Amino acid sequence: MTPERSAIDWIAVDWGTTRLRAWAMRGGQPQAARASDRGMGALSPETFEPALLDLVADWLPAAGRMPVIACGMVGARGGWVEADYRPTPCPPLDPRRAAVPPTSDPRLDVRILPGLSQADPPDVMRGEETQIAGFLAGEPGFRGTLCLPGTHSKWVRIADGQVLGFRTFLTGELFALLARQSVLRLTIAAAEPDPDAYLQAGRQALADPHAASSGLFALRAASLLQGLAPPQAAGRLSGLLIGAELAAARAFWQAAPVALIGAPRLTRLYETLLLAAGARACHKDGGTAVLAGLAAARQAMLEET
Repeated sequence: MTPERSAIDWIAVDWGTTRLRAWAMRGGQPQAARASDRGMGALSPETFEPALLDLVADWLPAAGRMPVIACGMVGARGGWVEADYRPTPCPPLDPRRAAVPPTSDPRLDVRILPGLSQADPPDVMRGEETQIAGFLAGEPGFRGTLCLPGTHSKWVRIADGQVLGFRTFLTGELFALLARQSVLRLTIAAAEPDPDAYLQAGRQALADPHAASSGLFALRAASLLQGLAPPQAAGRLSGLLIGAELAAARAFWQAAPVALIGAPRLTRLYETLLLAAGARACHKDGGTAVLAGLAAARQAMLEET
């Protein structure tokens, strides 16, 4: 359903590497939502505006300008325009430092939120800071750790409304590479991970830091010699990789509450292992968090004017 243009006073955009999501907003409430597969990875700088217009042109006013607040890889180097990285420790958002990309359509007033950086060890995030801001909008007094699982998962220390530091793991990307491009593709194919196999392997990797690296080829061997089925192989691969990540991130979760933010299926995998290890963990929806963060950025911009 297309809302009346008069019911829209700004547009929220979450623009990642593979997906573009947009919401027609009135205040802090979405009136409609749309998505496309025209993520940053498939675009060049001059094609971002057409991709956005293809999705939201009928939400724009006949005259005047529509505020568009965007986060994610749209602001990366090679995106529409590069947005700054703000050094931590700092609050997750500062809309005053948003980047303004060039536009041809006079109705567009686009602002791209900056990411966050860390000097030691070197690290960056882009998009997750908006999810963090959305979480803190509902939990302003939270002190502890946020984990944002994904292609590149983030572990983030939070206190007094600030991001104190963070660490990134390539777990999701490693799973995709191993399952689709390594010799393990012959064993896993496109199988969904078996939950029991996942939990068993995850506990093994949590207890033994070397289990992941030493156990990978064993999945192929078990397939050839013991008939290990693809779902069990996929479950073990997922458990070994996520368990190794949790073992390496133990300092983030062992003595602090953890809120997991992301896609429900993936956050539940992390939550299962964390709870099994005795951590205090809960999960929150990533889409809800990013929209709340974009709404917080919009409100901050209004208060500045």
